[in-house]
Amino acid sequence: MASKAPARKFISPMLRGGAVALALLALGGCKIGGMRVHNPIHIKHHRVTRSTVMLPPSNLTTIGVNAYLWRAALDSVSFMPLLQSDANSGVIVTDWYSNPSNPGERMKLTIAILDKDLRSDALRVSASRQVSKDGFWTDAPVAAATVQRLEDVILTKARDLRQATLIK
Repeated sequence: MASKAPARKFISPMLRGGAVALALLALGGCKIGGMRVHNPIHIKHHRVTRSTVMLPPSNLTTIGVNAYLWRAALDSVSFMPLLQSDANSGVIVTDWYSNPSNPGERMKLTIAILDKDLRSDALRVSASRQVSKDGFWTDAPVAAATVQRLEDVILTKARDLRQATLIK
């Protein structure tokens, strides 16, 4: 005796499409970690409208590198004298800087922005440090945490600049 397979009931394609559309509209108001999920369509007073608040592109620039990283890097080293700054190649080189509270030590920075995208690997900072001994400047090691902290400061400023330029 052959057994019959139970009959399956399928949901009509129109009903399935309507359920998916309803689910997408319901997710339009969701937030993940305090950040709104991007959904350009919102229902307002029974009308469908386009959202007008979007994050600007991370690589919007008229210079050769990421404009947010460039501005953040210049702002971060604004207290130091600059030797070279080239926006097309993305290189910033400072002159030696001595902190007035510690005149026996000086630092020099080279910041390279490597990409047009706002990413952590698009930034490279190198530092040189010298200390004064017997009237002569001698090279001294720079703590890796110092360079890492400066990179973090620049990246945070760049993200804040991008966030502040929300397209409305």
